[in-house]
Amino acid sequence: MANEEQQLLVPLEQYLGAGIHIGTKFRTAHMHKYIYKINPNGLCVLNVQDIDKKIAQAAKVLGKFAPEDILVVGRRENAWQAVKAFAKVTGTKFYAGRYPAGVITNINLKTYFEPKIMLVVDPFPDKNAIHDALISGVPVVALCDSNNTIECIDFVVPCNNKGSKSIGLVFWILASRYMQERGLLPRDKLIDTPVSDFMAE
Repeated sequence: MANEEQQLLVPLEQYLGAGIHIGTKFRTAHMHKYIYKINPNGLCVLNVQDIDKKIAQAAKVLGKFAPEDILVVGRRENAWQAVKAFAKVTGTKFYAGRYPAGVITNINLKTYFEPKIMLVVDPFPDKNAIHDALISGVPVVALCDSNNTIECIDFVVPCNNKGSKSIGLVFWILASRYMQERGLLPRDKLIDTPVSDFMAE
């Protein structure tokens, strides 16, 4: 177990403290393979090793794109802080709150632009953004909880996407790894911005 922990992106205690592994009481067939067990309260417990591996892989995927080609979307209020902090560190475009429909599909809008990849906090509240991405042929990376369906998702990051601490930690790690992938940060360094800046009060 010690060797496994050493290979994690952050200490196991940090993952557990943020509740990154605590899912919902509902589970979909899509997310079944990421569920480690059901706890005494009936909540799904996600596999931390899978979460860690998928965050690293997602960062590698995002790292292939320049910041201006990435759109980050998070409608749920307790994700706004994480989305904004991620965008501030990495320079990506973002919508924290309501996603304006058509912004990537309607060329007549003044705000129109063409992202090459999209990162969303939760496929359900962010379904309008995912719909536009599907129309535009833009691949989607999504944080997915035990209750999410993933039909239109290209890359799944299994995790608790409801809690602000969990969302904040995922985005903090993604920001660090993204900067590393872009060659803007040494492999053994994390961003200077504290993880608390990514978490809603």
